[in-house]
Amino acid sequence: MVLRHRKYESGAATAYISRKQALKKLQLSLPDFRRLCILKGIHPHEPRHPKTVGKGSTLPKTYYFKKDIQFLMHEPIINKFRDFKVFLRKLRKAEGKAENDRIDHLKEKRPKYKLDHIVKERYPSFIDAIRDLDDCLSMTFLFATFPKTRVLQPSMIQLCRRLTVEFMHYVIASKSLRKVFISIKGIYYQADILDQKVTWVVPHTVGYQHPNEVDFKIMVTFVEFYVTMLGFVNFRLFHSLGLYYPPKLILGMEQNHTDDDDDVDKDDNLEKDDIEERLSALTQSLQSSIQQEPEEVDIDEFSSELNDDPDHVEKAKVEQEKLNHLQSLFKGLKFFLNREVPRETLTFIIRSFGGQVSWDSTMAAGSVYQESDESITHHIVDRPEINKQYLSRYYIQPQWVFDSVNACRLLPVEDYFMGVILPPHLSPFVEEGQDDYIPPEKRKMLDVSDSGINNSSEDEESEEEECSNEGREDLKEGDDDENVSSDEGSDHLEKKYEERRLRKRKQEAVDHDEPTKKTKSGKERMSVSSGVVEKVNLEHKLEVQTNEERKLAEMMIPKKKRRLYKKIMYAKKKKAQEVKKLTEKREAYEKQQKRPKKKQS
Repeated sequence: MVLRHRKYESGAATAYISRKQALKKLQLSLPDFRRLCILKGIHPHEPRHPKTVGKGSTLPKTYYFKKDIQFLMHEPIINKFRDFKVFLRKLRKAEGKAENDRIDHLKEKRPKYKLDHIVKERYPSFIDAIRDLDDCLSMTFLFATFPKTRVLQPSMIQLCRRLTVEFMHYVIASKSLRKVFISIKGIYYQADILDQKVTWVVPHTVGYQHPNEVDFKIMVTFVEFYVTMLGFVNFRLFHSLGLYYPPKLILGMEQNHTDDDDDVDKDDNLEKDDIEERLSALTQSLQSSIQQEPEEVDIDEFSSELNDDPDHVEKAKVEQEKLNHLQSLFKGLKFFLNREVPRETLTFIIRSFGGQVSWDSTMAAGSVYQESDESITHHIVDRPEINKQYLSRYYIQPQWVFDSVNACRLLPVEDYFMGVILPPHLSPFVEEGQDDYIPPEKRKMLDVSDSGINNSSEDEESEEEECSNEGREDLKEGDDDENVSSDEGSDHLEKKYEERRLRKRKQEAVDHDEPTKKTKSGKERMSVSSGVVEKVNLEHKLEVQTNEERKLAEMMIPKKKRRLYKKIMYAKKKKAQEVKKLTEKREAYEKQQKRPKKKQS
């Protein structure tokens, strides 16, 4: 007997379920269902063939995978949702009867739930949580700036603020910040955490207006999960650096060691609010749970798996040198912030790169040194002029800090003085390709960095020439001394001749590039000179090598794929034409700006 395959009983028609059917199956209301899907990370899917899934109906519907809905049926939070409905019903009844004792008792027994098991389900490994940290940080930083409303409880806002401050302390301690950019939406940051790039945005500290178009109840549900997740992440990150969690400050670090024990007791008995203010200031270091710092161990270069390919080893060395230079960019510099500049943002960036920051003690807690400190190197001001100035420091605008971080070097301060028109603030997240249009400001910055490398090599060569000139002057002095000491004993003359021979050998070792001298018979004099290490620009060498490899790959394209290659080259040609048009427009604009404006009669 042949089995009959009935319509809509197999395939896509049984793999999906509509939202109405899911609500009926789970016995939940629509707000509770949305909340549960947000917490569990389940979202609707659009089927390929909606007519087949809808069993002939073409009405627009929201569909979910049937397996996801079956997975939600075993979630214990559903019982908590039902208990909360019963709690609200009892609370309304008690309020209607004005039973105050019963109201207080019900509020004490209010049902609560935890999301720890959901975090472990969604992120089985810690790296998975780090990869999904972008939205979590952006949302928690946003909620940390919100005021109290009917939906936004102060406890939630304070918790977001505490977790974000802890995360910033970790970034400062690990020196993992890489890029910063100021935009209209906010300030973008990018950090390298456990070899994972994490990017988030922090809103500007300006006035807040409650938008009517946003459903804050849905956003609060997201934040409930993100707060639990960020707490787990902060705990693991702090313990990876050997720091206490919750963090503990090194209190009394500015005091002298000769103070009485009463002062130490005062530091230990600080109020909780004072400690939170000092933590949020980001100027003090955290206590380490490890008593002795681990000794630095020299890593054996030959133990790496990349040693088979010397190009990878050279690239890794260049990248590590750049990273070490970037992490200590502001090391040894002391900054003082004026009242009008964004204090938390600049403190976070400067301390992440090894600098010291302070401000006036009347502004906020956490001031380390005062304005009159003569060791201050940079004073950040965002106003055209200032009355009292010190000659031992630079008065610069805040953009210098951002641009220096993105350029991976300290930019000249002359372009960022008070009242000066600032250069354009370029985004470090935009990476131009080989044939893309590069703005002239960015091209100038790249040329300056290349010239800095060349100038360093030229300085080394000039030092070698100075050493050779000093050697020649020593030979002349030796000849004069020989003429003066001709009447002395033969022993003294022999010592002078030996010194002269040693000087000649040193001179020949330095001037090894000069042509060999000839004897009276016309034969060349044989000599051995010491070797000199060849100075090689590794970045330029690797760039040339990659270009050669690309050209060889283009030459080895088979005939079958030649047509596709021609299309790609045609697209590159069109792109080059667009770049040429943009450069011509920019040149015309600059010429127009340089023209003197005619005075109106």
